[in-house]
Amino acid sequence: MSLSRRETMMAMAAGTAALAAARPADAAPAAPHPLTLWYRQPAATWTEALPIGNGRLGAMVFGGVARERLQLNEGTLWAGQPYDPVNPEAKANLPQVRELIFAGRIAEAEALANKTLMAKPLAQMPYQTLGDLILDFPDVGQAAAYHRELDLDSAMATTRFTAGAAAHVRQVVASPADNLIAVRLSSTGRLDVDISLRSSQSGVQVAADGATGLLLTGRNGASKGMEGKLRFAARLTARVEGGSAAHGADGRLSIRGAKSVTLFLTMATSFRRFDDVGGDPVAGTAATLGRAQDRSFATIAADAAAAHRRLFRRVSLDLGTSPAAQLPTDRRIAASQTSDDPALAALYFHYARYLLICSSRPGGQPANLQGLWNDSLNPPWGSKYTININTEMNYWPAEPVALGECVEPLVEMVRELAVTGARTARTMYGARGWVAHHNTDLWRATAPIDGAQFGLWPTGGAWLCVHLWDHYDYGRDRAYLASIYPLLTGAARFFLDTLQRDPATGFLVTNPSMSPENPHGHGGTVCAGPTMDMAILRDLFSRTMEAAKILGQDAALVSEMQAAHDGLAPYRIGRQGQLQEWQQDWDADAPEQNHRHVSHLYGLHPSRQITPDGTPALAAAARRTLEIRGDRATGWATAWRINLWARLREGDHAHEILRFLLGPERTYPNMFDAHPPFQIDGNFGGAAGIVEMLMGSHGDVIDLLPALPAAWPAGGVTGLRARGRCGIDLHWRDGRLDRAIMRPELSGHRTIRLGTKSRPLTFKAGLPVTLTLKDFA
Repeated sequence: MSLSRRETMMAMAAGTAALAAARPADAAPAAPHPLTLWYRQPAATWTEALPIGNGRLGAMVFGGVARERLQLNEGTLWAGQPYDPVNPEAKANLPQVRELIFAGRIAEAEALANKTLMAKPLAQMPYQTLGDLILDFPDVGQAAAYHRELDLDSAMATTRFTAGAAAHVRQVVASPADNLIAVRLSSTGRLDVDISLRSSQSGVQVAADGATGLLLTGRNGASKGMEGKLRFAARLTARVEGGSAAHGADGRLSIRGAKSVTLFLTMATSFRRFDDVGGDPVAGTAATLGRAQDRSFATIAADAAAAHRRLFRRVSLDLGTSPAAQLPTDRRIAASQTSDDPALAALYFHYARYLLICSSRPGGQPANLQGLWNDSLNPPWGSKYTININTEMNYWPAEPVALGECVEPLVEMVRELAVTGARTARTMYGARGWVAHHNTDLWRATAPIDGAQFGLWPTGGAWLCVHLWDHYDYGRDRAYLASIYPLLTGAARFFLDTLQRDPATGFLVTNPSMSPENPHGHGGTVCAGPTMDMAILRDLFSRTMEAAKILGQDAALVSEMQAAHDGLAPYRIGRQGQLQEWQQDWDADAPEQNHRHVSHLYGLHPSRQITPDGTPALAAAARRTLEIRGDRATGWATAWRINLWARLREGDHAHEILRFLLGPERTYPNMFDAHPPFQIDGNFGGAAGIVEMLMGSHGDVIDLLPALPAAWPAGGVTGLRARGRCGIDLHWRDGRLDRAIMRPELSGHRTIRLGTKSRPLTFKAGLPVTLTLKDFA
């Protein structure tokens, strides 16, 4: 029996992992397999620790010797309670704000908006840490032959070292099926450990739970005057092989003289839904551990690995290798700006897939600004859902890297935003449908926050609707389309009711709005009809009209949407040759010429309204904008630039920006993206940029190697997904296509493009098609 290249790579990875598991703890690591982050010392900071997660529960594993710390997160532990932040003065003052903006009195409009339109409270609720699991090992001694790793294929964090004559191994996994975190401690000598649960949350109590267990309970924090209404619990049980266990007066569980210890930890809150906090976390955690009482660590770890691999092993990527690939991960990152390490880009790509699987599984919350991992009660930007780019960027790679299931939490969030957003549309704007501004949280708040110069932007919900459509377009599931159709039409109806006719041009524009989050130099940030809004609404109306056509519904509504679509303000090219960010040619007047946001380039990426072939003048203007803005920005903004240059088919330029993203200025030692500080969107956006260099799809067109950089002369990727339920495997050498294998799941006509050449094909479901370079001659 012959194995495919993909099967061979996966078998090699699995075999290497098995060898690592069998290796004595005091042995130096063999050649590290390419799906591992590894280090020769414990984590000294949170951004050196290694993340594990099951979509609901997360932990950062530090790999300490005398003290091990697992920093803990539960995906629904946010501050506050259900609330409606709409300003009661908003609806009455909205017409005057619009008039001031149209009159060019921007500073007055912004001041009035800040006084009367913004949410109360002005900020949303933050995502919060639950606490820590602390393992103290008295008299463990000095460590030698230390090795710490995160195996992306098995989703296991492992620490190995010797101390004296004893070999120690510590393993951590997060099980999706069991909804718990499992820790295995073993030693060839005597194992002594003191176990404690700690939290900086309010009202925390820690009590013994049976002979070998601990129960931590508490209440979430207040924020911005909003009292905390969530109760939470963390429950731990220990299984001890040999030795003894006893509870101490300090709330610790002490184990002495053991050969091995297995810890099962689960967490829960009283959150049921964005408007319901009536759950019972104490009973829930007890039931969870009760279901796992007869399961061994080996069984739980094997099941967790199998569940992870069902998603993770769908895609493989080979960009080549170099001697740098043999270095520990932190040293590779530090050296990446001056060394040739194509395998680091591949590792970054795989790490992003790992992080998405761990932070966004069906039934959980979507990946937030830090995914699932946060060690603070008040993290940067609240670790919320920033929906003017960051949340959307989290999900850019999901569909093309075959992780459509991971989009389900985002879809569910939009369903809930449509409920709260309908209230905001009605009470703030007097409009039908629903709206969400630039941020939301666990409670699905939809009013504008932070200040008019940041938050008075009404198209966040509309952009999320484009993601709903994308989920359909990759899977072509008519039943799913029917289920999201009311969300699409609701978002469209809001804008049918609220678009204003610009008295200067006669075009339909949003007002008030802004181009996130960029001051334009004419009195503030608010404006009418920023380019990004017009582009998003073109997509919203066109996708909703297409959905109506597929479903055979709402002919009258389609006519309304078509008229609005056609009446939107068009793209404009400014005096610098740039794509204008605003209706007026204000770009050169903006005080931040290298601003992190490139919102007006939405039409180039993630949309395809602007393309080098279809709209060459607009593509050239977008290119000029990128030249003005510069290549280096915050982590996520750098990642966006990679995608934009790839869409312009300038692979070498995109790769140079990727090199910067992978360097120590924008990547922490644990490979988390450095905004700075940490934001996970840069990880996901960087992975999406790698995909954009290798494959693109829109409608029924598939682009092969559209922006392949010279730095990757040979390689292959398997398991990518194109729109219309089609798998894509690509192999190239000497910088040119060797073969492309398409695996359609739906019959139909497609156009395959390679550079300037096109090849029409008729797919038959289940019949692979292989193309080589000669097929495009």
